[in-house]
Amino acid sequence: RRVATFVAFLAVGIALWELVKFIGGDPWRFDGWVWQPPLEIWFATDLRLPHVWDIVAALVNPVQRSADESLAQFLAGAALYTWLEAAIGFVAGTVIGIALAATFVHSGRLERAFVPYVIASQTIPIVALAPMIVFAFGQDVLSVVVIATYLTFFPVTIAMIRGLRSPDPRALELMRSYAASKWSIFWKLRMPASLPYLFTALKIAATSATASIVGAIVGEGPGGIPDGLGRAIINFNNQYISGPEKLWAAILATALLGIVFFGVVRILEAAVLRGRPALSEG
Repeated sequence: RRVATFVAFLAVGIALWELVKFIGGDPWRFDGWVWQPPLEIWFATDLRLPHVWDIVAALVNPVQRSADESLAQFLAGAALYTWLEAAIGFVAGTVIGIALAATFVHSGRLERAFVPYVIASQTIPIVALAPMIVFAFGQDVLSVVVIATYLTFFPVTIAMIRGLRSPDPRALELMRSYAASKWSIFWKLRMPASLPYLFTALKIAATSATASIVGAIVGEGPGGIPDGLGRAIINFNNQYISGPEKLWAAILATALLGIVFFGVVRILEAAVLRGRPALSEG
């Protein structure tokens, strides 16, 4: 049902896209037939809003003149490269977030001292922070991974603080009455109870504005990475006048990459939390 809903939403979006162009876009010319739209909508021109079929045609055409590689092949390779960068940062940010949350849960003093700084770290625009990270770590993949990590650890940290404190107090008292160590309580009680919160945070980190995908793409610009989607978007933006369809195709590839990233997290969540109630039901 969810797949059908997504496909229906996509179909409606494409229909609205073409309806706007039908009403207020540039004249259509097809096999000697010309359609003159009744209105003039400034953003519906072929330069600002290409036809969907022009974007699809650009995907099957060579990425550059006389090139053997199609635009779709080029974007697939760039998306895979960016996905690997984001995945490394995603895992690193998750580990750091869990470690920070565990530290704060077991030390109220450290929580009061450092949580405000964790929150304040997210007030810095990533566009302003990315060049500083590139200057510190160099123009290579490491800078991109650091940026993706930075944008991932925050939602994981905040969600895991709540998740690690979610076990029933009576269960904690029972574990302590058996003289269980903090390590045992953490792995056998706190961590299992926090998994729904963890996967909620991971889904947020995978798709929201604080996404590792976004961090990787933003970092590829100042990082000078030539093989990812970030550089492809910059290049196609510079060539927009001569080929707007390429930039829209790159944006489409970026959206699909985010959907795939979210899907991977959702599959892991379904496998790990099989049979457990959803977070909203707990």
